Amino acid sequence: MKVKDVMHHAATWVGPDALLPDVAARMRDEDVVPISQYDRLIGEVTKRDLAHKPQAKKLTARDVMHRPIIYCYPEEDAKEALRIMRKHAVRRLPVISHQKRLIGTVWLDDVKAEARAR
Repeated sequence: MKVKDVMHHAATWVGPDALLPDVAARMRDEDVVPISQYDRLIGEVTKRDLAHKPQAKKLTARDVMHRPIIYCYPEEDAKEALRIMRKHAVRRLPVISHQKRLIGTVWLDDVKAEARAR
């Protein structure tokens, strides 16, 4: 099973100048908030990134985003995506093209459900 078989094609992200309260609001629904500029993934913010930063209203996504970016490719085996998620303790993983364009998200629960169904 490939990542493209279980990924969600509707990827959501914020721009690097998004204010921290907006990023934190999105974080309620997602473990990882991808940061995209000009349709390219340039960073991401996790709950851990927000936990160690002051919640100042003037901070932006660029101020707290981290690297290296954790991601996978659509043609990768879903087991590899699962390994990456476990290694980095995240439940959602951005899926990017080889041109670093954000094209979707793969969720831990979907990978596990598909594996159980097989």
